[in-house]
Amino acid sequence: MTRPPEPGDGGLRGGLYGQIAISGQRLGAARRLVYALAAPLLAALMRLWWRSCRVVAVSGAEHLDAVLARYPSFLPVYWHQHHLFCGQYLLSQQAKRKLRIGFLISPSRDGELGAAIMRRLGGQVIRGSSTRTGALAMKEYFQALMREQVSPVLNPDGPRGPRFVCKPGAVLLAQMSGRPLLPLAYAASRAWLVHWDKFVLPWPFARVAIAIGPPCEVPRGTDAAGVERIQRELESQLHGTFRAARQALEAA
Repeated sequence: MTRPPEPGDGGLRGGLYGQIAISGQRLGAARRLVYALAAPLLAALMRLWWRSCRVVAVSGAEHLDAVLARYPSFLPVYWHQHHLFCGQYLLSQQAKRKLRIGFLISPSRDGELGAAIMRRLGGQVIRGSSTRTGALAMKEYFQALMREQVSPVLNPDGPRGPRFVCKPGAVLLAQMSGRPLLPLAYAASRAWLVHWDKFVLPWPFARVAIAIGPPCEVPRGTDAAGVERIQRELESQLHGTFRAARQALEAA
């Protein structure tokens, strides 16, 4: 049987060495062994890749400081395509600031490997799927945000797109929780774009610039029309944050 939920995983922690994934799919002995061997190796490769690239500029760090001065947790938000280095930047800030960053990982048995890697990298794991378990994932996000003071990352366009189009989930979660959205983006001097979703993979030894935009707060009394308006504003703000990252990279 799986291990009971542990703090920091949004109440949906699946055991890498358990017999059954959160989805109910049974984990065979061979798969558990492969995951146990692969997780530390892949986490080490991720760290090596990150360290090979050089972050030459961070624009807007004062917005992160301002949010943390007012709230114990918040909602980092960036496009799915910018996950690699925006996530890495947030993880790197945990030791410098009072900050715990959470990531949504699929509850399937394949997600067990991703969850194990993320824990090794220092992230808090929230098990769920924005497409298959959307309402449940929203609940676990809320609990992690409010009860455990975890700042869960949101990708408003999601892995299935449409790309660079902000869906309402992030704005609704900010409205329910009263916690601000904080937009981030990054730009790299050289990068591969994954063909099907344009995910940005910087080349080793590339130069990288991070940009953080002003926080976006959503009043609890906002009506449906107001939520849609803020949704469009957040979309525009994310595009603007990416432009700020490119400008910071060029200036550096």
